[in-house]
Amino acid sequence: MLSEKLQGALNVQMKNEFFSAYLYLAIAGYFESEDLPGIASWMRIQALEELTHGEKFFNFITEAGGRTDLRGFEAPQNDFGSPLAAFQYSLEHERFVTDSINKLMDLARDESNHAAQIFLQWFVTEQVEEESNFGLILRKLERIGNDGNGLLRLDEELGARTFVAPAPAPAPAPA
Repeated sequence: MLSEKLQGALNVQMKNEFFSAYLYLAIAGYFESEDLPGIASWMRIQALEELTHGEKFFNFITEAGGRTDLRGFEAPQNDFGSPLAAFQYSLEHERFVTDSINKLMDLARDESNHAAQIFLQWFVTEQVEEESNFGLILRKLERIGNDGNGLLRLDEELGARTFVAPAPAPAPAPA
C-alpha cells in the first residue's frame, strides 16, 4: 500500500513531528527560566500535541502495511534572547513543517495513494491552525514590546490553555 519512497517520506515527517515536541519542550524550559510559567505551560501543551502528531504518523505507517523507521535528530535550540525571538523561531519552524506536509501531500497525490492523501489532509488543515496560533501570539508580543505588564497578561492568558487530544486520523481503506 505504501511505496518505498512514500514510506520513507512519512518516516521523515514522523521524525519531524517528534522533533517538534522536543523543540517545544526546550522552549518551555526557556520560558520557565524567564519566570513565565503560563507561556511555558502553553509550550508544554504544544509539545504534547506534536507527540500525538508523531504517533498519528506511526499508526498510519503501520496500519498501511509499512515499516516505521525511528530516526534521531539534533538537539534543538535551547536559548532565546526574548519571548519574541522564541515565537519568531517557533513560527519559522511551523512554516518548515507546513512545507514538509505539503510536499508529502504532493508525493501521495503523484502516487495516487488516496489513503495517504486522506490521512495527510488532517495535517494540512492542522498546519493552518498552527501557523495562525503562533502568528497571533507573535503579533501580540510585537505590540507588547518592552511592556512588562503586557507580557505578564499574555503569560496569564496563555497559561489558561488546556490539552485536548486531537481526533484520530482516518484509518486507511482496506486493501
